[in-house]
Amino acid sequence: MSLTKTHHRDTYPTISPTKPSLSQVGKTVLITGAASGIGFEIARSFAKASAARIIISSRKISSLNAAVEKLRNEFQSSGTEFITRQGDIGDDSSIIALWDYLDSQNIFVHVLVLNAAHVTPFGPDTLSMDKQELMQTFDVNVGGNFLMSSRFVKQLLRPAGQQLNLVFVSTAGIQRHPAPAQNPYTTSKAAFTALLGRIADERSAEDVQIISFHPGLLHTEGVVSYFGQNLPGFDEMALPADFSVWAASPEASWLHGRFVWAHWDVDELKADKDFCTQLEQEKGFLKVAVQGLGGVSFDSYFD
Repeated sequence: MSLTKTHHRDTYPTISPTKPSLSQVGKTVLITGAASGIGFEIARSFAKASAARIIISSRKISSLNAAVEKLRNEFQSSGTEFITRQGDIGDDSSIIALWDYLDSQNIFVHVLVLNAAHVTPFGPDTLSMDKQELMQTFDVNVGGNFLMSSRFVKQLLRPAGQQLNLVFVSTAGIQRHPAPAQNPYTTSKAAFTALLGRIADERSAEDVQIISFHPGLLHTEGVVSYFGQNLPGFDEMALPADFSVWAASPEASWLHGRFVWAHWDVDELKADKDFCTQLEQEKGFLKVAVQGLGGVSFDSYFD
């Protein structure tokens, strides 16, 4: 699953958060699912990029408190302010309360990183799953992320002409997990990735820059609990964490609305003339679609 000869398993200079062109100075960053795992590492990377304020959100207050203590200790001399907000993106009232709180505190968010996800149910047979559990996955991974995105773009404190950056940590590129661990997680992630592609068609990168990316295979508590310790080839957390910072920078604007893998070397991609031509000419390139078909637009029905 690589469009470049170089397949990264760890961070590299082009996406380093200490790179001046990726600086997040003066910006407020909100990260969901940030109490542990990749979300926590993404918070560290944005702190390395000198973000003014980082808001980490998660369901468990105890985990949030532990995470923010670690962040404050590590970056105590950086000037970055860390804020915790307990919340559940599967609950509309919780999302509304989060954004209402930010408005009340006169906090404007420049960057939203959607990392929180619902990964169950698992089972050997899709049609044997419980409908309520199935829909809960879509309520979080599609509905919750949609409402978070909508409130982000429509912030009351947003100055006219202020660009926003939305980064979605997706696994849309994985078709299925090894049996018996079939679940609707990747299907729901693909659905929201497709929805973001549509939103990107409607809104320019100058309005809200949108990048969806696959983070790779990471040694997280969730992955280990379902698949065990012996999966080969874990990637370093720094790769997707630093890639998130790059994706929220002007350097990634040419991938607006597309789905990419953190493994791919971004320098090779940008230097590939054929790739860039395909990106420019095919609206459906690197977007969720039916396998085997090129980009199909509504206008094609009238040709």
